[in-house]
Amino acid sequence: MYDLNQVGESTFYMDSPANVGFYVDENRVFLIDGGSDKDAAKKALKHIESRGWTLEAVICTHSHADHAGGCALLRQRTGCKIYASGVGASIITYSFLEPTYLYGGFAMKDLHSKFIMSAPCECEELTIEVLPKGLEYIHIDGHDFEQIALKTRDGVWFIADSVASAETLTKYKIPFLYDIAKQLDTLETLPKLEGSLFIPAHCPPTENIAELARINAENIREVATAIKRLCTDGLTIDELLERLFAEFGIKLYLTQYALVGFTTRSYLSWLYEKGEIKPVFAGTKLLWKTVG
Repeated sequence: MYDLNQVGESTFYMDSPANVGFYVDENRVFLIDGGSDKDAAKKALKHIESRGWTLEAVICTHSHADHAGGCALLRQRTGCKIYASGVGASIITYSFLEPTYLYGGFAMKDLHSKFIMSAPCECEELTIEVLPKGLEYIHIDGHDFEQIALKTRDGVWFIADSVASAETLTKYKIPFLYDIAKQLDTLETLPKLEGSLFIPAHCPPTENIAELARINAENIREVATAIKRLCTDGLTIDELLERLFAEFGIKLYLTQYALVGFTTRSYLSWLYEKGEIKPVFAGTKLLWKTVG
Protein backbone atom coordinates (compact mmCIF):
# COMPACT_ATOMS: atom_id res chain seq x y z
CA MET A 1 0.00 0.00 0.00
CA TYR A 2 1.20 3.50 -0.95
CA ASP A 3 3.99 2.09 -3.14
CA LEU A 4 4.87 4.05 -6.29
CA ASN A 5 4.57 1.89 -9.39
CA GLN A 6 5.99 2.89 -12.78
CA VAL A 7 3.73 1.91 -15.69
CA GLY A 8 5.24 4.06 -18.46
CA GLU A 9 8.15 6.34 -19.18
CA SER A 10 6.28 9.31 -17.69
CA THR A 11 3.47 7.53 -15.83
CA PHE A 12 3.30 6.18 -12.29
CA TYR A 13 0.56 5.40 -9.81
CA MET A 14 0.46 5.07 -6.04
CA ASP A 15 -1.69 2.19 -4.90
CA SER A 16 -3.87 3.50 -2.09
CA PRO A 17 -7.54 3.47 -0.99
CA ALA A 18 -8.11 5.58 -4.11
CA ASN A 19 -5.24 5.13 -6.58
CA VAL A 20 -3.31 8.32 -7.31
CA GLY A 21 -1.73 8.93 -10.70
CA PHE A 22 1.63 10.64 -11.27
CA TYR A 23 2.41 12.19 -14.66
CA VAL A 24 5.99 13.48 -14.87
CA ASP A 25 6.78 16.19 -17.41
CA GLU A 26 10.37 17.50 -17.32
CA ASN A 27 10.64 17.00 -13.56
CA ARG A 28 7.22 18.54 -12.93
CA VAL A 29 4.57 16.26 -11.48
CA PHE A 30 0.88 16.46 -12.25
CA LEU A 31 -1.04 14.32 -9.79
CA ILE A 32 -4.23 12.65 -10.94
CA ASP A 33 -6.37 13.00 -7.80
CA GLY A 34 -5.11 14.28 -4.47
CA GLY A 35 -5.46 11.15 -2.36
CA SER A 36 -8.22 10.02 -0.03
CA ASP A 37 -6.96 11.99 2.98
CA LYS A 38 -3.99 13.78 4.53
CA ASP A 39 -2.08 10.54 5.03
CA ALA A 40 -2.35 9.60 1.37
CA ALA A 41 -1.32 13.12 0.36
CA LYS A 42 1.75 12.95 2.62
CA LYS A 43 2.76 9.63 1.07
CA ALA A 44 2.40 11.09 -2.43
CA LEU A 45 4.43 14.15 -1.46
CA LYS A 46 7.16 11.95 0.00
CA HIS A 47 7.49 10.11 -3.32
CA ILE A 48 7.72 13.42 -5.16
CA GLU A 49 10.31 14.98 -2.87
CA SER A 50 12.49 11.86 -2.65
CA ARG A 51 12.90 11.91 -6.44
CA GLY A 52 13.63 15.61 -6.69
CA TRP A 53 10.42 16.33 -8.54
CA THR A 54 8.21 19.41 -8.14
CA LEU A 55 4.45 19.17 -7.70
CA GLU A 56 2.92 21.45 -10.32
CA ALA A 57 -0.79 20.67 -10.02
CA VAL A 58 -3.43 18.18 -8.96
CA ILE A 59 -6.04 17.20 -11.55
CA CYS A 60 -9.06 15.79 -9.74
CA THR A 61 -11.10 13.29 -11.71
CA HIS A 62 -14.18 14.35 -9.72
CA SER A 63 -15.17 16.01 -6.48
CA HIS A 64 -15.69 13.11 -4.06
CA ALA A 65 -13.77 13.27 -0.81
CA ASP A 66 -11.81 10.07 -1.39
CA HIS A 67 -10.29 11.74 -4.47
CA ALA A 68 -9.90 15.29 -3.18
CA GLY A 69 -9.26 14.59 0.50
CA GLY A 70 -5.55 15.36 0.29
CA CYS A 71 -5.77 18.43 -1.93
CA ALA A 72 -5.84 21.02 0.87
CA LEU A 73 -2.65 19.66 2.43
CA LEU A 74 -0.87 19.45 -0.93
CA ARG A 75 -1.81 23.01 -1.81
CA GLN A 76 -0.84 24.29 1.64
CA ARG A 77 2.59 22.64 1.56
CA THR A 78 3.56 23.25 -2.07
CA GLY A 79 1.37 26.05 -3.43
CA CYS A 80 0.32 23.77 -6.28
CA LYS A 81 -2.81 24.43 -8.31
CA ILE A 82 -5.88 22.23 -7.90
CA TYR A 83 -8.16 21.64 -10.91
CA ALA A 84 -11.45 19.83 -11.51
CA SER A 85 -14.06 19.85 -14.23
CA GLY A 86 -17.15 22.06 -14.09
CA VAL A 87 -19.21 21.96 -10.92
CA GLY A 88 -16.64 19.61 -9.39
CA ALA A 89 -14.32 22.58 -8.87
CA SER A 90 -17.01 24.37 -6.87
CA ILE A 91 -17.71 21.34 -4.68
CA ILE A 92 -14.01 20.89 -3.85
CA THR A 93 -13.80 24.60 -3.02
CA TYR A 94 -17.02 24.55 -0.97
CA SER A 95 -16.87 20.98 0.29
CA PHE A 96 -19.91 21.29 2.59
CA LEU A 97 -21.94 20.91 -0.61
CA GLU A 98 -21.06 17.21 -0.73
CA PRO A 99 -22.94 16.09 2.43
CA THR A 100 -25.65 18.67 1.72
CA TYR A 101 -26.68 17.22 -1.64
CA LEU A 102 -26.27 13.65 -0.40
CA TYR A 103 -28.64 14.22 2.49
CA GLY A 104 -30.97 16.61 0.68
CA GLY A 105 -30.83 19.24 3.42
CA PHE A 106 -28.59 20.47 6.20
CA ALA A 107 -26.45 17.41 6.95
CA MET A 108 -25.75 16.25 10.49
CA LYS A 109 -22.18 15.84 11.72
CA ASP A 110 -22.18 12.11 10.98
CA LEU A 111 -22.15 13.02 7.28
CA HIS A 112 -19.28 15.49 7.71
CA SER A 113 -16.69 12.73 8.07
CA LYS A 114 -13.57 12.69 5.88
CA PHE A 115 -15.17 9.92 3.83
CA ILE A 116 -17.93 12.29 2.72
CA MET A 117 -16.53 15.82 3.07
CA SER A 118 -12.94 16.78 2.25
CA ALA A 119 -11.23 19.82 3.73
CA PRO A 120 -12.24 22.87 1.66
CA CYS A 121 -9.60 23.77 -0.90
CA GLU A 122 -9.41 26.45 -3.58
CA CYS A 123 -9.99 24.68 -6.87
CA GLU A 124 -10.03 26.07 -10.40
CA GLU A 125 -11.96 24.78 -13.38
CA LEU A 126 -10.00 22.43 -15.58
CA THR A 127 -9.32 23.46 -19.18
CA ILE A 128 -7.10 21.85 -21.81
CA GLU A 129 -4.78 24.86 -21.59
CA VAL A 130 -3.58 23.92 -18.09
CA LEU A 131 -2.58 20.38 -19.06
CA PRO A 132 1.02 19.59 -19.96
CA LYS A 133 1.91 18.11 -23.33
CA GLY A 134 1.06 14.43 -23.44
CA LEU A 135 -1.84 14.52 -20.98
CA GLU A 136 -5.44 14.62 -22.20
CA TYR A 137 -8.88 14.06 -20.74
CA ILE A 138 -12.41 13.04 -21.68
CA HIS A 139 -15.68 13.05 -19.76
CA ILE A 140 -16.88 9.74 -18.31
CA ASP A 141 -19.94 10.99 -16.46
CA GLY A 142 -22.42 8.96 -14.44
CA HIS A 143 -20.72 8.37 -11.10
CA ASP A 144 -20.61 12.08 -10.23
CA PHE A 145 -21.93 15.36 -11.62
CA GLU A 146 -18.84 15.57 -13.81
CA GLN A 147 -16.11 12.94 -13.92
CA ILE A 148 -13.12 12.73 -16.23
CA ALA A 149 -10.63 10.10 -17.36
CA LEU A 150 -7.08 11.13 -18.15
CA LYS A 151 -4.73 9.51 -20.66
CA THR A 152 -0.96 9.95 -20.54
CA ARG A 153 1.45 9.90 -23.46
CA ASP A 154 2.29 6.32 -22.45
CA GLY A 155 -1.22 5.17 -23.32
CA VAL A 156 -2.23 4.76 -19.67
CA TRP A 157 -5.80 5.70 -18.76
CA PHE A 158 -6.81 6.77 -15.25
CA ILE A 159 -10.54 6.06 -15.23
CA ALA A 160 -11.55 7.15 -11.71
CA ASP A 161 -14.76 5.55 -10.39
CA SER A 162 -16.22 4.63 -13.77
CA VAL A 163 -16.14 0.96 -12.72
CA ALA A 164 -16.32 -0.95 -9.45
CA SER A 165 -14.65 -4.29 -8.89
CA ALA A 166 -16.65 -7.50 -9.07
CA GLU A 167 -15.95 -8.00 -5.37
CA THR A 168 -17.33 -4.56 -4.50
CA LEU A 169 -20.47 -5.15 -6.55
CA THR A 170 -21.03 -8.47 -4.79
CA LYS A 171 -20.55 -6.94 -1.35
CA TYR A 172 -22.41 -3.62 -1.73
CA LYS A 173 -24.52 -4.23 -4.87
CA ILE A 174 -25.61 -0.57 -5.20
CA PRO A 175 -22.46 1.53 -5.68
CA PHE A 176 -22.89 5.29 -5.73
CA LEU A 177 -24.21 6.67 -9.03
CA TYR A 178 -25.58 10.07 -9.95
CA ASP A 179 -26.84 9.57 -13.52
CA ILE A 180 -27.69 6.00 -14.55
CA ALA A 181 -28.09 6.76 -18.27
CA LYS A 182 -24.71 8.50 -18.47
CA GLN A 183 -23.09 5.72 -16.46
CA LEU A 184 -24.30 3.18 -19.02
CA ASP A 185 -22.95 5.40 -21.81
CA THR A 186 -19.59 5.50 -20.02
CA LEU A 187 -19.54 1.72 -19.68
CA GLU A 188 -20.10 1.45 -23.44
CA THR A 189 -17.33 3.98 -24.11
CA LEU A 190 -14.59 2.43 -21.96
CA PRO A 191 -13.97 -0.68 -24.11
CA LYS A 192 -13.60 1.55 -27.18
CA LEU A 193 -10.76 3.59 -25.71
CA GLU A 194 -7.30 2.95 -27.12
CA GLY A 195 -4.68 2.43 -24.46
CA SER A 196 -2.14 0.03 -23.03
CA LEU A 197 -3.39 0.08 -19.43
CA PHE A 198 -6.49 1.16 -17.51
CA ILE A 199 -6.23 2.18 -13.86
CA PRO A 200 -9.53 2.46 -11.97
CA ALA A 201 -9.46 4.25 -8.62
CA HIS A 202 -10.50 1.23 -6.57
CA CYS A 203 -9.41 -1.75 -8.68
CA PRO A 204 -6.07 -3.15 -9.81
CA PRO A 205 -4.81 -1.92 -13.20
CA THR A 206 -5.94 -3.95 -16.20
CA GLU A 207 -5.03 -4.16 -19.87
CA ASN A 208 -8.59 -5.14 -20.78
CA ILE A 209 -11.35 -2.99 -19.33
CA ALA A 210 -14.16 -4.55 -21.41
CA GLU A 211 -14.99 -7.38 -18.99
CA LEU A 212 -15.17 -5.10 -15.96
CA ALA A 213 -17.35 -2.65 -17.89
CA ARG A 214 -19.67 -5.53 -18.83
CA ILE A 215 -19.96 -6.69 -15.21
CA ASN A 216 -20.83 -3.17 -14.06
CA ALA A 217 -23.48 -2.74 -16.76
CA GLU A 218 -25.04 -6.09 -15.84
CA ASN A 219 -25.14 -5.04 -12.20
CA ILE A 220 -27.05 -1.87 -13.11
CA ARG A 221 -29.59 -3.89 -15.05
CA GLU A 222 -29.96 -6.33 -12.14
CA VAL A 223 -30.60 -3.53 -9.63
CA ALA A 224 -33.09 -1.86 -12.00
CA THR A 225 -34.94 -5.16 -12.44
CA ALA A 226 -35.12 -5.61 -8.66
CA ILE A 227 -36.51 -2.09 -8.18
CA LYS A 228 -39.22 -2.68 -10.77
CA ARG A 229 -40.15 -6.02 -9.20
CA LEU A 230 -40.30 -4.56 -5.70
CA CYS A 231 -42.43 -1.63 -6.86
CA THR A 232 -45.09 -3.78 -8.53
CA ASP A 233 -47.77 -2.71 -6.01
CA GLY A 234 -46.26 0.70 -5.23
CA LEU A 235 -43.80 1.65 -2.48
CA THR A 236 -42.65 4.81 -0.76
CA ILE A 237 -38.97 5.56 -1.11
CA ASP A 238 -38.28 4.40 2.45
CA GLU A 239 -40.21 1.18 1.90
CA LEU A 240 -38.21 0.57 -1.26
CA LEU A 241 -34.93 1.25 0.54
CA GLU A 242 -35.92 -1.12 3.35
CA ARG A 243 -36.50 -3.93 0.85
CA LEU A 244 -33.34 -3.20 -1.14
CA PHE A 245 -31.19 -3.26 2.00
CA ALA A 246 -32.76 -6.58 2.97
CA GLU A 247 -32.62 -8.14 -0.51
CA PHE A 248 -28.96 -7.36 -1.12
CA GLY A 249 -27.77 -7.78 2.46
CA ILE A 250 -26.54 -4.18 2.75
CA LYS A 251 -25.61 -3.10 6.26
CA LEU A 252 -27.67 -0.11 7.36
CA TYR A 253 -26.03 2.91 8.96
CA LEU A 254 -26.46 6.62 8.37
CA THR A 255 -23.77 7.12 5.72
CA GLN A 256 -24.84 4.02 3.81
CA TYR A 257 -28.47 5.12 4.02
CA ALA A 258 -27.53 8.46 2.43
CA LEU A 259 -25.41 6.91 -0.32
CA VAL A 260 -27.81 4.12 -1.26
CA GLY A 261 -30.79 6.45 -0.91
CA PHE A 262 -29.22 8.95 -3.31
CA THR A 263 -28.43 6.24 -5.86
CA THR A 264 -31.88 4.66 -5.56
CA ARG A 265 -33.47 8.02 -6.34
CA SER A 266 -31.22 8.23 -9.39
CA TYR A 267 -32.52 4.82 -10.51
CA LEU A 268 -36.11 5.97 -9.99
CA SER A 269 -35.51 9.09 -12.10
CA TRP A 270 -33.96 7.01 -14.87
CA LEU A 271 -36.76 4.44 -14.85
CA TYR A 272 -39.36 7.21 -14.75
CA GLU A 273 -37.83 8.90 -17.81
CA LYS A 274 -37.89 5.52 -19.58
CA GLY A 275 -41.59 5.11 -18.76
CA GLU A 276 -41.01 1.97 -16.69
CA ILE A 277 -42.03 3.34 -13.31
CA LYS A 278 -44.34 6.15 -12.26
CA PRO A 279 -45.20 8.21 -9.17
CA VAL A 280 -48.63 7.51 -7.71
CA PHE A 281 -50.19 9.70 -5.03
CA ALA A 282 -52.11 7.74 -2.41
CA GLY A 283 -53.58 10.20 0.04
CA THR A 284 -50.58 11.95 1.59
CA LYS A 285 -48.07 9.33 0.39
CA LEU A 286 -45.99 9.31 -2.78
CA LEU A 287 -45.62 5.77 -4.10
CA TRP A 288 -43.34 4.53 -6.87
CA LYS A 289 -45.20 1.95 -8.97
CA THR A 290 -44.00 -0.17 -11.84
CA VAL A 291 -45.75 0.56 -15.14
CA GLY A 292 -47.61 -2.43 -16.59
